[in-house]
Amino acid sequence: MNPDTALDQLATMAGVVPVYRDLAGAEQPTGKDTKLALLKAAGWQLDNGSMIVEAARHFNAEIKQRMLPEDIIVTAQKPTELDIPEPVAWWVNFENLNGHVIEGQAETFIELPAMPSGLHELVLRTKSREERIRLIAAPRTAPSVFDITGQERTWGANAALYGLHSRRNPGIGDYVDLAEAAKACANHGAGFFGINPVHALGWNSPDVKSPYSPSHRGFLNTSHIAVDQISPASGIHQNQLGQWRAEVNRHSDDLIDYDTHSKYQRPPLRSLFDEFQARASQEQRDLFASFLEQEGTALSRFTQFESLSDDHGPDWQVWPEESKSPDRDLKTNPKNADFHAWLQWQANCQLRKAQQKALSSGMGLGLYLDLAVGSRRDGAEAWSEQNTIAKGVSIGAPPDQLSPAGQNWNLTAFAPRKLAGDDYRSFRTVLAQNMRHCGILRIDHILGLNRSYWIPDDGTPGGYVRNNFEVLLALVRIEAQQSNTVIIGEDLGLVPEGLRTAVQQSGIYSYSVLQYEKNKSGRFKSPSQLRKQSLACFGTHDTPTLNGFAQGQDIDWWERLSWVDEQTATEARSEREIESAQLKDLSSQLPNLTPHNENSKLDLMSHSVHGALASSPVTMISVQLDDVEGKVEAQNLPGTIDEHPNWCRRSSTPTDDLQRHSGLAQIGQLMTLNHRSNTGAL
Repeated sequence: MNPDTALDQLATMAGVVPVYRDLAGAEQPTGKDTKLALLKAAGWQLDNGSMIVEAARHFNAEIKQRMLPEDIIVTAQKPTELDIPEPVAWWVNFENLNGHVIEGQAETFIELPAMPSGLHELVLRTKSREERIRLIAAPRTAPSVFDITGQERTWGANAALYGLHSRRNPGIGDYVDLAEAAKACANHGAGFFGINPVHALGWNSPDVKSPYSPSHRGFLNTSHIAVDQISPASGIHQNQLGQWRAEVNRHSDDLIDYDTHSKYQRPPLRSLFDEFQARASQEQRDLFASFLEQEGTALSRFTQFESLSDDHGPDWQVWPEESKSPDRDLKTNPKNADFHAWLQWQANCQLRKAQQKALSSGMGLGLYLDLAVGSRRDGAEAWSEQNTIAKGVSIGAPPDQLSPAGQNWNLTAFAPRKLAGDDYRSFRTVLAQNMRHCGILRIDHILGLNRSYWIPDDGTPGGYVRNNFEVLLALVRIEAQQSNTVIIGEDLGLVPEGLRTAVQQSGIYSYSVLQYEKNKSGRFKSPSQLRKQSLACFGTHDTPTLNGFAQGQDIDWWERLSWVDEQTATEARSEREIESAQLKDLSSQLPNLTPHNENSKLDLMSHSVHGALASSPVTMISVQLDDVEGKVEAQNLPGTIDEHPNWCRRSSTPTDDLQRHSGLAQIGQLMTLNHRSNTGAL
């Protein structure tokens, strides 16, 4: 076998996609250099042709010699038969059942009894060998909206948590503002309240603003902690709070001042931690100790990273060599580690209370959280999980409808074989930690469970790498069932054939953005044509608002940044006028929709779009708070960092006043007329 043939075989076996179709439908082959770079990133040692040939032969032999695949998915709580090629002794080690084992002998097939949901270990033994299989017992589907709420259709609002504020809190939105905003929407019949990811961004990374570039997805952003709600303190000293408000008011009300927030939020947190250590009650100490025990090794590694960052800076890749591995006996400041653990405890307590308040206010689902597609390569998750991540690559996307120039997100990718070798532990941990405080979890870029677009650091063109898709879907179902969480899979962009079907068969809801929902003639789809098993919305944090769409604000930005020339921009604006007229005309297809009133706080387009969405068969409808408030600018412009004020837009309405917002009330009325609201709404 020559090295080129071996490389092709090894790449195929390892999941490197040989060719994919771009947005225009043209085939894009994966070149030799890209295959080699992606295999090396996944952990293969391929320094020369002989090593490539040997790796291909070894991997192929390893696959052929197995009696059963490394991963087998079965339906939980149902008996299963597995065919085997030769007689074996077998046993199953059950997950989370205190060492419980079942065993037997088999000639041609193994009869497995109904098994609880989880990732178990099946062991086969013959006279000459022993083989281990990950036996993944998963429910057929994740919980549905009806399973949890008893409702076929519901609606909710989505907002940027950082943009919320209140008379109590003049800084970026906190978990108490979140609870109040959810309650306000619940009182107008909303069944959920969605926000951007609230993953940890890193205590020592104050310049990071994007919630989609986290340090660790399994832990929380402590910038959202409401300092004045922490016991034993009854609140920030009024003089200090007054200074904070005054300084915020000196800046634009429309943009967030992150530096001022840190200046006034962080010192009290340090003081409150010192007070906790000195004077906390035994009950409080016991609760904290219980939290530490529950979080275990994952929290210990995270706080170790944060403590090392205090000493060496936020990027572990440039730390002293002796600190780069979490498996070493590292010297860290115990008090600093305890402080970061205490912060996570406070954040968890406040987010849990926000979910409890959302549910007690009448929401059927409560909080709708967002799981980012990956973590920063310099952050805590990448440092903690070095044994499962791909090295020397970032994930991103080739050119698509969201970003014609393509995107490099500078985020880590799990290396499929390495992740499997660790029993998918890090993936499951992130899922479980995000699901415990919400009724809905949106998985950003769920295409990444099927394949990820890896971009090598050395400038080699990027390419797709397949993941263990069916396994990852099964693990999502397991964790969703255990936490009773509805799952939404964001499936925009270049979607491989069959992916949406597989996702929906798992009970996962699709993500339908009206701006992209067009028929073959280029017109927006009729509401009756939208996918029932989905969440539908007009736009997202990455797209124009309703007013921004109508005014061509995104096109203005493209031209300003020289992404398109003047002629292209002019043509795009003409097309946008046609599209805006189509959106205003959607209401004409809805004979039962109350005609738009000139005195309404909702303009004609908002009335038409939200009325059309409300009347559709779609299970969940989400309304952006930016659209309720009539905002023009989007929260984020994909493909930009400093060129556009990303992640800095503040809400116009304090959470104290949100329930009385007439635009929200009228949205609630539209939803009620279409039988979407929870009972008990105002």
